[in-house]
Amino acid sequence: MVPRDNRLMHALQLKEGPARWDLLALGEVMLRLDPLEARIHTARHFQVWEGGGEYNVARGLRRCFGLRTGIVTALAENPVGRLVEDLMLQGGVDTSLVRWTPYDGVGRTVRNGLNFTERGFGVRAAAGCSDRGHTAVSQALPGGWDWESIFGAENGARWFHTGGIFAALSETTPAVAAAAIAAARSAGTPVSYDLNYRDSLWKSIGGKARAQAVNRELVGQVDVLLGNEEDFAAMLGIAAEGVSDDFAELPVAAYERMLRDAAAAYPNLRLIATTLRTAHTATRNAWGALALCGDEVAHTPQRDVEILDRVGGGDSFASGLIYGLLEGKGIEWAVRCGVAHGALAMTTPGDTSMATLAEVERVMQGGSARIAR
Repeated sequence: MVPRDNRLMHALQLKEGPARWDLLALGEVMLRLDPLEARIHTARHFQVWEGGGEYNVARGLRRCFGLRTGIVTALAENPVGRLVEDLMLQGGVDTSLVRWTPYDGVGRTVRNGLNFTERGFGVRAAAGCSDRGHTAVSQALPGGWDWESIFGAENGARWFHTGGIFAALSETTPAVAAAAIAAARSAGTPVSYDLNYRDSLWKSIGGKARAQAVNRELVGQVDVLLGNEEDFAAMLGIAAEGVSDDFAELPVAAYERMLRDAAAAYPNLRLIATTLRTAHTATRNAWGALALCGDEVAHTPQRDVEILDRVGGGDSFASGLIYGLLEGKGIEWAVRCGVAHGALAMTTPGDTSMATLAEVERVMQGGSARIAR
């Protein structure tokens, strides 16, 4: 039994009282079309999953860790939107805050996002092709939800999570995120933000300059910041010096400096974490993480992991980390939990985790893959 770390709970101002949700996430949920072992451009059939950078965190906390989570999003009212809803319901995430937008019949004004993603294998990297313009949630406005009611005493959340993917969807989504963050913080709810840089989302709306303008403003309002070295460089202009272009070697000291530079630039941040990934091949990665909380550094060294589907690995790291923080386990335990959960999530198909808490704990303890029966 790992004792509760009350110092960390105090630093993050975690609420002990009753709340409707343990975590509430704001973001887009798309329909992922997975060609399995085939390629997108040669496939004759696809497996469908639901997924989204922010949603995946809520889904992992619900299915693996048993916490109560909800998603704030919008969908077009048509059978594709209802399929996404059905997939979310199977994941156990509360959909009561989903806004349904009337569909015009062909998608001229509003639609649901599609994400075609192939897993990659060996020397062939994973690849994605998103079809997500004019989606329902990209048209969201700050007043689209009653944030004071959502985070107030009649509902409440112990944690709020959003990120850079949602902020990149349109001109209005950064203002939606800012309104939600302000209401969460006013209610005493800790806020985490995953930078999640996607070049495809920013390149037609101002590129990295626009990404940095938007994300610097939002990061200045949150408590916990997540991302990898590319995210920090592209979204905040804070680089990990001395890292090669192929990420073959990841000097931990350089990553620690990157985190400390972020902490100096954003004194509001209580915890900053980065994953450490070296992709030897699409199916074999070295995987670890590093976090900074105050002056305390927690490092889970990289270890080689086998990959079936890498999509959502970082989101599953986030959900494992947040679980540890919500449970008061301490920063070292939380980082190890995130790394273990991310590693397990990448052994199964789809964006979201299929792991159990027992499996996560076994990996954290160094357990083998010997058959359990």
